[in-house]
Amino acid sequence: MRSKPKKGRKVDGILLLDKPPSWTSNEALQQVKRLYRAAKAGHTGSLDPLATGLLPICLGNATKFSAYLLDADKHYQMRIRLGETTTTGDAEGELLETAPTEGIDAARVQAVLSQFQGEIEQLPPMYSALKHQGKRLYQLARQGIEVDRKPRKVTIHAIQLTAFALPECEFQVHCSKGTYIRTLAEDLGKALGCGAHVIGLRRTGVGPYREPEYAFIPLDRLKQQAAEDPASLDALLLPLESALAHRPAVQLTEDAAFYLLQGQAVLVPQSPTEGLVRLYDPSNLFLGIGCILDDGRVQPKRLLPSGA
Repeated sequence: MRSKPKKGRKVDGILLLDKPPSWTSNEALQQVKRLYRAAKAGHTGSLDPLATGLLPICLGNATKFSAYLLDADKHYQMRIRLGETTTTGDAEGELLETAPTEGIDAARVQAVLSQFQGEIEQLPPMYSALKHQGKRLYQLARQGIEVDRKPRKVTIHAIQLTAFALPECEFQVHCSKGTYIRTLAEDLGKALGCGAHVIGLRRTGVGPYREPEYAFIPLDRLKQQAAEDPASLDALLLPLESALAHRPAVQLTEDAAFYLLQGQAVLVPQSPTEGLVRLYDPSNLFLGIGCILDDGRVQPKRLLPSGA
């Protein structure tokens, strides 16, 4: 029996999409996939519909390396409103409670931020994509059902107050994967004794991709370019290995590349002593990801298909 031909064309690369507000991450992904007529595409970590900013879209073979962006640190600009809590922790939810904010000033906000530096525990919100007995938590929440959740450890590398004008304040946040920004806002509000929720959120960085070093592509520009000159869209894509730019590069000899592509670990003089590395053949062609073994050899970890 013949397998059905794949729909879409083969296109490889990473698009740094600037997600517009009100779109879900999946809606944005599907739009990009259609505009590129790509056979395969995936994103690297959801943004709430309210949020804007960086949503890396991996096309083709780039999807093989999307996990490294999923696991990467994130950067956000967060704006919150003090004195109000909502059902969802952001402005899209229904108002639950209000509380006075008199007496709260920038100094007091600064004072509580120390509680949110380093490794902290967060209780995942009910309005999240986590699953409970096969159902997404947000599906249960919409039915008025609340279930027990276990706290999770996340790391806030840095949180900085950048603007303060009651009842609103803004922050820059650098955090680990798995951090719920809405939960961070709610916990800040609790620490201040007045409650809070997110009213604006922009993701400004994922892994090696950060504003202003990298330009994020608005969806409207992508649509316009697709209508006027669809062939030019590919020029907006970054190479696959850009997702691993923070990892050291290892250039292999012809023999080492041959054996490594057979799945064997190889010895490469002057290579790093630990961690993940980017692998290149003698012609500087990106081959994939390797890891350094205890004996110093380079072990293939995730390789591109031959001829990719």
